Amino acid sequence: MSLSAADIDRLAHLARLGLAPEERTRMHSQLNDFFGIVEKMRAVDTSGITPLAHPTDIMADVALRLRDDVASEPNQREANQRNAPALEDGLFLVPKVIE
Repeated sequence: MSLSAADIDRLAHLARLGLAPEERTRMHSQLNDFFGIVEKMRAVDTSGITPLAHPTDIMADVALRLRDDVASEPNQREANQRNAPALEDGLFLVPKVIE
């Protein structure tokens, strides 16, 4: 698939973009390069390959190395709330916006 200059103008209009002529030329080149990559990907025969719900599904027997979930920053609640206009029990008070 290759886009024409008219296609670029139409896309710019739909996206409400004001493109200068040099920007239009650059966008035309970049989009056509992108669609060239897409066409190469479509050309690959994927019949017989089961789609994955998640990329790590293929590594079912491999345990992921995850770090321990520990707090690494000190509690700075008081310092962070020092400039708050209103506090109650360590929480920010904000005006009610929904009735």
